Amino acid sequence: MWQLDWSKLSGLLAYNPQQPMIFSSGLFLFLFLGFSLVYYLLKNRLTARLLFVTAFSYYFYYKSSGFYFFLLGIVTVSDFLIARQMSRSEDSRFRKLLLWLSLCINLGLLCYFKYTNFFYEMLAPLWNGKYEPFAIFLPVGISFFTFQSLSYTIDVYRRNLQPLDHLLDYAFYVSFFPQLVAGPIVRACDFIPQIRRPLYVTREMFGCGVFYVMSGLFKKAVISDYISVNFVERIFDNPGLYSGLENLCGIYGYALQIYCDFSGYSDMAIGIALLLGFHFPQNFNSPYQSDSVTDFWHRWHISLSTWLRDYLYISLGGNRKGKWRTYVNLTLTMLLGGLWHGASWNFIVWGGLHGVALAFHKLLRSITGRARTYRSSGWRRVGAVLVTFHFVCFCWIFFRNTTFESSLTMISQVFTAFHPELLGQLLSGYTEVFLLMLLGYLLHWCPESWQTSCARLAGKLPLPLLALALILLVFVVIQVKSSDVQPFIYFQF
Repeated sequence: MWQLDWSKLSGLLAYNPQQPMIFSSGLFLFLFLGFSLVYYLLKNRLTARLLFVTAFSYYFYYKSSGFYFFLLGIVTVSDFLIARQMSRSEDSRFRKLLLWLSLCINLGLLCYFKYTNFFYEMLAPLWNGKYEPFAIFLPVGISFFTFQSLSYTIDVYRRNLQPLDHLLDYAFYVSFFPQLVAGPIVRACDFIPQIRRPLYVTREMFGCGVFYVMSGLFKKAVISDYISVNFVERIFDNPGLYSGLENLCGIYGYALQIYCDFSGYSDMAIGIALLLGFHFPQNFNSPYQSDSVTDFWHRWHISLSTWLRDYLYISLGGNRKGKWRTYVNLTLTMLLGGLWHGASWNFIVWGGLHGVALAFHKLLRSITGRARTYRSSGWRRVGAVLVTFHFVCFCWIFFRNTTFESSLTMISQVFTAFHPELLGQLLSGYTEVFLLMLLGYLLHWCPESWQTSCARLAGKLPLPLLALALILLVFVVIQVKSSDVQPFIYFQF
C-alpha cells in the first residue's frame, strides 16, 4: 500500500520540456517545503547552506532547461576568474581586454542560442540560400543570468566593486533560484553583501514574504492565466475573426495579462527570497499609473531598465554628448532592449517605438523647460495617464503578435470594424473574464500605500492565519486553473 512507484517518482523529478518547474506548480511548492526544512537546519553552517542552496538552484534550472545547466556553470566560472584577474592588474589595456573577454563569453552564448536563426534568416537571401532554421534550444532565463553576471564584471572593471574571493559565493549569487530564470536582475553590489550575513528571518519578513508569494500567485494563476486561456489567446490567434471592440478588449486583456504574469513572478521571487532571509529590489511599481513613457520605464521591469541605463545607455555616452546624441542613445538603447526580449522584428519595432517616445518626451521636456521631477496633477495627470496607457497598449500589439500582418489586422479591425453594439453580447459571453480584468485593473490602480499596508499587516498576523489564507488561495487557484501548465511569459526571454 505504501510502496513507492520509483519510476513515476523519477519521472516527476526529471526534466520534462512540456512541464518546466515554476513557482505556481504543485511540485515546486512540495519541494520548497522540504528545501526550507533543510535550509533552516543548516542555519548556523554557512558553507553547507551555501552549497545546499546552490545545488538546489542548479536542480531548479535543470528542471527548466534540462542539461543546459552547464551554461550556468560556464558563465559562473569564467566571470569569477576574469574578475579576479582584472582586480589584480593595473594595466588598463589588459583590464579592458579581460572585460571584452567577459562580454564575448556572455553575449556569445546569448547570441548563439537566441539569435543564430534570426541572423541566418536575414543573411540567407544574400547567397540565394534556402532558409532552414537550426535546431537550437533556447535555455530558459539565459538573458537574465548573463546580464546579471555581466553587471558583476563591469562593476569590477569600473572599480565600483571588489571581486569575491570564493567561487562558491559567486555561484550562489548567479544561480540563486528565486530570480534565476526570469529576474529580477539583481546587482552584485546589492546581493553579495547579504550572502555571508547570519541567517535571520524576522516575523515581519516572514509575513511579508508569504504576502508577496500569495499576491504573485493570485496575479499569475488566477488573473493572468484565466484571461489568457479563455479570452486573450483567442483574439490574438485570429484577430481578423473578431470585431474591433473584441480586439481592443483583447489588447487591454493582454496588457493586464503580461503585467500580472511578470509582476506576479517578481512578487513570488521577492517573497521567496524574503523567506530565505534575502532582500530583492522592487521590480514593478504600478506601471500603468505612469503619466509619461519615461515614467513608465521607471516603473516597469525596473531591474532591466536600470541595467540598460547603467551599462548600455551610459556606455553609449548617455546625455553627455549633446541633445541629439542623447536622443539617438535613447532610441538605440531601447532598440537593443527590444532585441533582448526576442530574436524577432516585432520586438525590435516594440523597442524602437518606446525609444522614439522616450526621445520625444525628453525633447518636449527641454522645450517646455520642465524639470525631471515635474509631475502633472488633476485632470491633466488623468489625461497624461490615459495617453501613456494607450500608447503602451498600442506597443503591446507588436510585442504579442509574431507577424506584422496580425498586428496590422488587429489595428485595422479596431479602427474600421469596431461594432460597439456587440458590447452587451461580449460581456455576457465572457462575464468571468471581464470581472477578473476589472478586478485586476482596480487592484493595479489602488494607491501604492495600500499594498504596503497589506504587507505590513501580513507581517503581524499569526502563523495559523497566514497558513489559512494560503490554503484558501491554493483552493481558488485549483478551481480556476487550466489543465495545462502555463509557463511565465518571460521564460522565453
